Amino acid sequence: METDKGLRFDHLIIGSGLAGLACALRLAESGSVAVVTKRKIDDCNTRYAQGGIACVIHDEDSFDNHLADTLSAGDHLCKKEVVRKIVEAGPDIIEDLLELGTRFTTRGELGDEKHKDEFHLGREGGHTKRRILHSGDITGEELVNTLVSACRENPNIHIFENHIAIDLITSWRLGWIGENCCLGAYVLDIHTNCIKTFSSYTTTVATGGAGKVYLYTSNPDIACGDGLAMCYRANAEIANMEFFQFHPTILYHPKVKSFLISEAVRGEGAVLKRKSLSGELVEFMDKYHDMKSLAPRDAVARAIDNELKRSGQDCVYLDIRHHDEKTLRLRFPNIFEKCMDVGINMSKDPIPVVPAAHYSCGGVKTDVNGFTGIKGLYAVGEVACNGLHGANRLASNSLLEALVIAKFSHVDIQEKLSDIKARYPSGNIPDWSSGDATDSDEQVVITHNWDEIRRFMWDYVGIVRTNKRMERAKARIKNIRKEIDKYYWDFLITPDLIELRNIASVAEIIIDSALSRKESRGLHFNADYPKRDPSLDSVDTIIQKPYST
Repeated sequence: METDKGLRFDHLIIGSGLAGLACALRLAESGSVAVVTKRKIDDCNTRYAQGGIACVIHDEDSFDNHLADTLSAGDHLCKKEVVRKIVEAGPDIIEDLLELGTRFTTRGELGDEKHKDEFHLGREGGHTKRRILHSGDITGEELVNTLVSACRENPNIHIFENHIAIDLITSWRLGWIGENCCLGAYVLDIHTNCIKTFSSYTTTVATGGAGKVYLYTSNPDIACGDGLAMCYRANAEIANMEFFQFHPTILYHPKVKSFLISEAVRGEGAVLKRKSLSGELVEFMDKYHDMKSLAPRDAVARAIDNELKRSGQDCVYLDIRHHDEKTLRLRFPNIFEKCMDVGINMSKDPIPVVPAAHYSCGGVKTDVNGFTGIKGLYAVGEVACNGLHGANRLASNSLLEALVIAKFSHVDIQEKLSDIKARYPSGNIPDWSSGDATDSDEQVVITHNWDEIRRFMWDYVGIVRTNKRMERAKARIKNIRKEIDKYYWDFLITPDLIELRNIASVAEIIIDSALSRKESRGLHFNADYPKRDPSLDSVDTIIQKPYST
């Protein structure tokens, strides 16, 4: 397997979602930037974000209202000062997006001529006000297209598509004495099978989520938890990974894979229903939460899970038939067409839905600037845990977070950059060594382990958990990790093997985090400890790889 030394940049960004691209644009103001992404630059979780950006821009709303809604959803685990800083930075971030050419839907586009120039603000579960700026129901796609164009036009930004990061390079990994600092990353060029050494003063991990650790997910295939696993191996602290959000409404149809029915559909009045014994559709969320079908996602996902287990039915239904077809086509053009493709007319037919793994509220522990505590290493977006989401993410806070933390991290990096450069080791960074590794003809081993992990994570560490189920999962993941570690060093590295290694690491971190929290809170529900323990309010679960291993 070939190696390549000669790649040196001021800043390295791993991942090309909203957070990574926003970081690249800001850091390019002061130096060279490499963006490493394992598929095409626009193949990311952000592209599939339908809802929008939660932001206070209307006179009837306030920062205090947004703060209160976020804290309520986060179930006593959010960091209040972090939430306030992010919420208050929102309006300026929207102005930055508008300057880049981002388009948000106006009320006039939806037929309101009286207020035609005002932005149409959506409402989603857990929000007490309309505050979601959106671009139809493809907000993520609009944002990605805008930022990709800006990045491609910037001469300081160098994009490396089809490159998958293997591991971060840290001074401690290399055995260098002194403060642990990040020096870059080893990266596999998928097309040439060459392992490249990227060295940089700062490294920003922006690899998104880890939904593929579960059997059923709304995430694309790229969401393997790569950045989280790499940061763990680099001795960064990992926080609150027991809090994995399951989106309650994924389209249930054999011809469709992982298509999300936006929370905004419930925000426009859709009601969750199930079939009664007589075959009629009946509402059920009124039995579970005061906000009924507009309850936060954790409450809705558990309610649906319970209803399906009680009834033995395959799905529940979203009923938005009180709106006419014209209104629904205008408000949800992409969702409407996707449903029509499989014979569902939203204005006439209830939409069959089921829950699926969606968003990780935990991640690499950082401060509000994305700093991990390891000199030169930052984490932004879904891969990070800065205290905004707590035990449950409030809908549409994630895009806001990605953009705001990108701005904050840029400021922090500029303040520290001269010190980072002064302390950057003068020694050469060694290339990756494959040793005596050989090609493997046992792809079935990787496929089998991949499938087994995802299935037992869904069955044992899913929406509702018990100690017994999680201990069973822990026993299995320990054995699989041993198999993977041996396989990893005996055979030449492939993208599939890299992803399997990362998924196994993330699965074990989730299991260990969930086993250690002896209560139920937000997205973590353990039937053996069904109540919240007030003594654990504001207490994070921290997992960290021992420095000696």
